Amino acid sequence: MDVNPSETEITKLFSNLDPIEVWQNAFDILHRINPHYDSHIAKNAFDDVVRLFRGDYLGFQEVKTLYHDLHHTLDVFICVVRLMQGAHLSGTRLSDDDITLVIMAALMHDIGYAQLLDDETGTGAQYTSNHVDRSIEFMHEYIADQHLPTAYISPLKCMMQCTNPILNIADIDFPDEHTRMLGQLVCTADLTGQMAARTYLEKLLFLYLEFKEGNFGDYSSVHDLLIKTKQLYTAVQHKMDIELDGLYAKLTYYFKDKFAVERNFYLESIEKNIAYLTKITLLADHEHFAMLKRGGIVQKSSAQRFNFVS
Repeated sequence: MDVNPSETEITKLFSNLDPIEVWQNAFDILHRINPHYDSHIAKNAFDDVVRLFRGDYLGFQEVKTLYHDLHHTLDVFICVVRLMQGAHLSGTRLSDDDITLVIMAALMHDIGYAQLLDDETGTGAQYTSNHVDRSIEFMHEYIADQHLPTAYISPLKCMMQCTNPILNIADIDFPDEHTRMLGQLVCTADLTGQMAARTYLEKLLFLYLEFKEGNFGDYSSVHDLLIKTKQLYTAVQHKMDIELDGLYAKLTYYFKDKFAVERNFYLESIEKNIAYLTKITLLADHEHFAMLKRGGIVQKSSAQRFNFVS
């Protein structure tokens, strides 16, 4: 008989704060996909990205964007590893290079928010509109610096473009259908990984700050962003089902293997977040912040000295 995991076990799925623990969890999953997988390229990329976010990577400052932070990247990274195992268990065969490329794309997709040492203005959020292009530029340089195969560049570019919210998947020039599927895995993990996070709703306050600094979108206030996020969820669902071929369903195979239950805890967490967001948006504007209590994020966002009330 199936035994559902405890609330503590479910919560731990989305508690991806410690890079060492996150990598160990990923390593265990990767070696369930292929016990002989050589993870040294992936591990080097993982370590380098963590160092970059923390300000320990040559030529770069610590990443200062509060929504697109290291936690977000770790959420996306572990989600895509789980998703790859789910795809593998469903019968989709992934080569070692496939696994490495997916991991690199997930790790580097938001590096474009990072600032060079001589970049003295803003938080990096000023690059919101072109951060994916900047991420791809970093990837090019990284491939060269690490003496990795140049054949990685073309598929990585396409896979990273998949995370660009202003691009349709159909408009990306994939070299083949298999690479398209790999890009869809990365984009699926980007969406599900962030929206399933326990502090997703609170971190929308940080996202508003980034959008305001980057002059991105038409959000008049944080309250406006909360309301429009609820409205946009229908479009996100459509993208997940149609543009991304419903690949999020592959996570069910992962959880069946891990917990022996046929459930998709990512999808369930997203639905809980959106249901709670619906409750919030039914309240008066001045009542919104009292409903967002996790992580002390309301206080942190207020400390950025932005006026949240339109």
